Amino acid sequence: MADGPRREPDAGGGLDRGVLAVAGVVVLGAIMSILDVTVVNVAINDLAKEFNTSLATIQWVATGYTLALATVIPITGWASARFGTKRLYMISLVLFVLGSTLAGLAWSAESLIFFRVLQGLGGGMIMPAGMTIMTQAAGPQRVGQVMSIIGVPMLLGPIMGPILGGWLVDDVSWRWIFFINLPIGIVALVLAARILKPDEPKPAERLDLIGLLLLSPGLASLIYGVAKGAEGRDFLQTEPLAFTVAGAVLVAGFVFRALHAENPLIDLRLLKRRSVAAASGTMVLFVTAFMGAMLLLPLYYQTVRGEGAMASGLLLAPQGLGAMITMPIGGRLVDRIGPGRVVLSGLVVVVLSVAGFAAILEADTSYWALGTVLFTMGLGMGMTMMPVMAAAIQTLAHDEVPRASTMLNIIQQVSASIGTAMMAVLLARQLTSKLGGGAGGEIGGTEEVPPAVMEKIAGPMADAFQHTYWYGAVLIALAFIPALLLPRKKPEAAGVDTPMPMH
Repeated sequence: MADGPRREPDAGGGLDRGVLAVAGVVVLGAIMSILDVTVVNVAINDLAKEFNTSLATIQWVATGYTLALATVIPITGWASARFGTKRLYMISLVLFVLGSTLAGLAWSAESLIFFRVLQGLGGGMIMPAGMTIMTQAAGPQRVGQVMSIIGVPMLLGPIMGPILGGWLVDDVSWRWIFFINLPIGIVALVLAARILKPDEPKPAERLDLIGLLLLSPGLASLIYGVAKGAEGRDFLQTEPLAFTVAGAVLVAGFVFRALHAENPLIDLRLLKRRSVAAASGTMVLFVTAFMGAMLLLPLYYQTVRGEGAMASGLLLAPQGLGAMITMPIGGRLVDRIGPGRVVLSGLVVVVLSVAGFAAILEADTSYWALGTVLFTMGLGMGMTMMPVMAAAIQTLAHDEVPRASTMLNIIQQVSASIGTAMMAVLLARQLTSKLGGGAGGEIGGTEEVPPAVMEKIAGPMADAFQHTYWYGAVLIALAFIPALLLPRKKPEAAGVDTPMPMH
């Protein structure tokens, strides 16, 4: 595999130059794909005007990308074994850059949506393939440090995306939110070709076609149903309910097959490992709640406080700064003392921070106070997200890492989509309750609202955000339950992981 110079590193040592070079290649590709999500989000209104179409249509520029991610991630584990991780990573970069370039040349809303789907087919494989490359290069004793490096693009995306997207749309052209990936992608491809070591494909296992036909459409249908339900603020309408139920049935069918097939698309039997099961459960609850809660603050800045997209992005920067401080520390602590204590400490900080927003969020809350809470939440996030992934991967054998990486990325993607949609519905209902009538649906910018009217509705709107944050705090607190089962020993002392009964 794309290994660095050392295969048996010292458990307490840092990452050597070869591994850091591999990390640079992986982060470059990952940050490109993750930035693209948040960069595009701030351009949705401008794209609707550009192509003279409705927001309901143009939002599929974002949702279509997400659906493509969900569809392609399940085959990443098999493709890593079939083609080799280096080759798969480079194929993913080519697809992503090609889709980006074509999206920048789009001539209609329909063509843009189609090219975004192509972009997502590449983007969905970049992160799990990169995670596999990094983990196999560093070895199990340094997985915590590896995860802290891979977490960098996850942090920078939500910070830099809105700022970069706002600047490009306002001062350059919407097309450059896609064209900007071309030079970055070319550099990533050149470096990948030079730095990543070729690995031998192992095509012994056949592609689980039945599993693929169950899982990929199932995930796509599930996310589509949730997205449509959030769009209409009613998950029980016929269309979203039908797609959500159909998706759930297909995914359930896949789960049954994965537990009984000889070579399943994703080996759910890895969940027999206590650390993998505990990490997966923690991730589902944490990502669902945290990513949903992260939707609220930029909306608060833009609707209640009247800030623009770029200003909102700048006001979100303290979270990334906090996480940048604790993420490398958390990575080293995971390698030294095990992930259990690290994750529990991070969860405490995150829950208190989200509850802090619920306590102080008003129409005129000081930006300094909000920034301080956001910075604190970033400190907790840096000690939570990637250490959870490290907990799942530390105890696995070399050949099990690609399958585990694929599973964790699917969990993260689906949980984030569901959490965002769920929090949007909760916020809309709170706004309707506080403002009355159908006002809950109008959560766009407030720059055109007369000042006298805005003065009257700002308080009730802030109350709606405040109440919604309490839901987020409760959901994140539930993540403590599986987190208590995470390993509390360093990996070289952990031994064979404890199996869990599977029914």
